[in-house]
Amino acid sequence: MAQLDFDWVDAFSDRAFGGNGCAVVHGGAHLPVDVCTAYVRETSLVECTFTGPSEVADVKVRYFLASREIPFAGHPTIATVAAMRGRGLIAGGSITLETGAGIVPVTLDGDLIEMTQVAPEFGPYADPALAAAAVSLPVEAIVGQPQKVSTGLPFCVTVLRDRAALEAAELNLEALAVLGKSLGADGIDMMEPFLVTLEGATAAGDTFSRLLMAPPSPPEDPFTGSATGAMASYLWSHGLMEKAEFTAEQGHGLGRPGQARVARVGAPDALEGVRVAGEGFVLMRGTVDLPEAV
Repeated sequence: MAQLDFDWVDAFSDRAFGGNGCAVVHGGAHLPVDVCTAYVRETSLVECTFTGPSEVADVKVRYFLASREIPFAGHPTIATVAAMRGRGLIAGGSITLETGAGIVPVTLDGDLIEMTQVAPEFGPYADPALAAAAVSLPVEAIVGQPQKVSTGLPFCVTVLRDRAALEAAELNLEALAVLGKSLGADGIDMMEPFLVTLEGATAAGDTFSRLLMAPPSPPEDPFTGSATGAMASYLWSHGLMEKAEFTAEQGHGLGRPGQARVARVGAPDALEGVRVAGEGFVLMRGTVDLPEAV
């Protein structure tokens, strides 16, 4: 057994029980996949991270869903840096993370933790009818054409016409499987449409989003930092967002309001990266005993 320190952090929030929770297991990057995914299921969180030494960055970070390891995730990145800062493991105002999606630079600006996501990769467009069916909405609820976009993790970015449509969305697993197959997805737990409206949940927001999730993950993600980067890239590239910096909101319908500051790197038609910033609140600290093998 390995006895490791962990921190439970609410990311994209400045208070307890806001934003999206993530458990950060310090020194656990050597653990096997089966142990890490079982730990995520034990916590009932969407994602957890496991850190370790790196030869190419300041620290290595591995990201896990309940079902698999993924190359990168946004709110766990904010959570990991907040946890390390809380333990006095960060000297200065910046740190680099080795992730499965490459080196992710992070800067600390007061309470804000800002990660620079990689330049977006724009994948195939989705049939609006398939995307609409996956979230139980009429096709008329969708604006334009959904598209697979990644700034480290792929999402099917889907713009909805209004907040009423956003709030009415419900995941249809059979239709989601059809959508995922059309986009070349490996399974359905990584291709749920990331739904966004061009109005905030509050007066401070410019966008309001939801991500409905397939089992074994929880039914909905409170805040999705990696998808926020992909969403912002889609909006800029399609001329739907004029601001070079805007405020993204998510989680309000779950009673876990989250907020991120999003800024582009480069021109709208030649994006070099996306900066996504948010706060992190360390809710719990402790130790966990995990098996070295299953």
